Amino acid sequence: MTATPDTWVKSERQLARERARRRAGIRNGSLAAASTIVFLAVVVGGVLASPGWPSVQDKFFDWGEFKGAFPDVLDGFWMNVRIFLIAEPVILVLGLLVALARGLRNPLFFPLRALAVLYTDVFRGIPTILLVFMIGFGLPALRLQGLPTDPAVLGGGALVLSYGAYVAEVFRAGIESIHPSQRSAARSLGLSQAQALRFVVLPQAVRRVVPPLLNDFASLQKDTALVGTLGVVEALRQAQIHSAEDFNYTPYLAAAVLFIALTVPMARFTDHLAARAERRRAPGGK
Repeated sequence: MTATPDTWVKSERQLARERARRRAGIRNGSLAAASTIVFLAVVVGGVLASPGWPSVQDKFFDWGEFKGAFPDVLDGFWMNVRIFLIAEPVILVLGLLVALARGLRNPLFFPLRALAVLYTDVFRGIPTILLVFMIGFGLPALRLQGLPTDPAVLGGGALVLSYGAYVAEVFRAGIESIHPSQRSAARSLGLSQAQALRFVVLPQAVRRVVPPLLNDFASLQKDTALVGTLGVVEALRQAQIHSAEDFNYTPYLAAAVLFIALTVPMARFTDHLAARAERRRAPGGK
């Protein structure tokens, strides 16, 4: 690039490189669009030409059924959203506390550390739907005073216990990924062990684990449908009710569309954060 006293002017070589990059971008975009159109045409053509397509279209893609079921399915979907919004912060707090308990090295806290290890091992090993059954049907059967009996609360509690174990391991991995020199430097500046963890280690660890945490929460949003097995009228349960009236499965499609509309933007945001973190780790990244 050549310079004048007042402004910078790009050289011919720089301008040629930029033109070449633009041409390459246009060419690659055109190839990607063409290959996508061909692929979709082949897939759609194969499906439409299959012998069973008329029956599938009638049972799964009935527009009248979709319009009739969608308002009730949407109303039930708000129950899924409420369970998700309440369970998510509880899971974050529980997971962080368990991860911190597993990091305790003082022999005095060995029972607490052992309990944290037992919690993560047990609740990561139990399938989520089985845990929903155990909590949803088992706790009311005890007939203990003060225990909740609302199926939505019990199902949400089961999701918290299940996902809390996974999130705890995500937090623990983030904490252990911070180099020990960070703690040593903080201690040399006069910070206590707890202060070094709070002000130095945890902020870096949380930034590193945001993408995997968002992936877990995308899965949590889908798994809120499991509370329907306890009788909670949420999106999936509403779809089942409508489907049972005339044995048409299009209401399930309505529920699927709602879940996709919520989880896909979250997935793309997760990809964005992961790509940004990768750029920052690259040499000279910002």
